[in-house]
Amino acid sequence: MKINVIIIDKKGKEQLYTPLIEHYKKIAKPFAKVEVIEVFDKEIAKAQDISAEAAQKSYTKALQKYLGNGINIALDPSSKEVDSYDFANLLKDRSVVNFFIGGAYGFESDFLHQCNKRVSFGKITLSHKLVKVVLLEQIFRGLSINNNHPYHK
Repeated sequence: MKINVIIIDKKGKEQLYTPLIEHYKKIAKPFAKVEVIEVFDKEIAKAQDISAEAAQKSYTKALQKYLGNGINIALDPSSKEVDSYDFANLLKDRSVVNFFIGGAYGFESDFLHQCNKRVSFGKITLSHKLVKVVLLEQIFRGLSINNNHPYHK
């Protein structure tokens, strides 16, 4: 199984969460290969200074190439909240799963409609770097549930 976490974020300059990210990637290895792909470019930086709409369009353009094989799941706070068992079902019997975390202005509806599923971890706002860690923990928890590993208990 291959799980991609694609996030609008500047590449790896932040050190606080890096050990946690690496930890969850490592402990998930018996069940899946987990890769984190950080996407950020000059066009996104410029667009974020213009408007929310421009930023969302730049996110769609940057993320478009990652939509493809497998199931595409966007994290979207206005979508249905899931518990850990619902989340585990998203991973069940999949060979490729792509999770998308938007930028500061979220996703435009066009991108959300191109994804197979949309899920929410709740209405609170979390930093992108913290959401990345929460998502990776839930990925490991979901894999544990699906493989009867005791972590989720």
